[in-house]
Amino acid sequence: MAVTTFQGPVRSLNGFFAQGPGTAPAVSGSLTLDPATHGGKTIYYSGTSGTITLPAVNASADPVHTGPGSDPNSANNEGVTYTIFVSQATTSTLKIRTTSSTPGDLFVGGLVMATAGGASNLYVPNGSSNDVINLNGTTTGGIAGSYLTITAIAANRYLVQGVLIGSGSLATPFADT
Repeated sequence: MAVTTFQGPVRSLNGFFAQGPGTAPAVSGSLTLDPATHGGKTIYYSGTSGTITLPAVNASADPVHTGPGSDPNSANNEGVTYTIFVSQATTSTLKIRTTSSTPGDLFVGGLVMATAGGASNLYVPNGSSNDVINLNGTTTGGIAGSYLTITAIAANRYLVQGVLIGSGSLATPFADT
């Protein structure tokens, strides 16, 4: 089925579901995400290191070119969500970053991290400069089963939520470029 555009709310009395291999693309190494290709999908990360680069948040107005309603080809990507599932422990660093440039896109929200031994902590980005999440397979998370959900919520803002599995003395995964 081709891409379909609706105007106004869509209502289902029995739910929506996605299935098939295209709903959880397997990737490894480095990848630049694209809303049309990766948005709304669970990215099954099977590599041990690499960089996942998020697209710049485009919160520009959604222009009306021909009435009624908004342009279905708008570049606005507010509300696009990416879920990243780590299927095996990172052995170096899996870096998830924005395409920042001053005053670039930053992370807000938080990530819960826990160890098999029961230690846990909540890590919150500073909201003023954190534009990278580093998963190292130990202290900053990235052990198999870790997952993050990242949503473009406003100009220069990505909401990050998730559960990371770590080991050793836990440390914040948030950093600056």
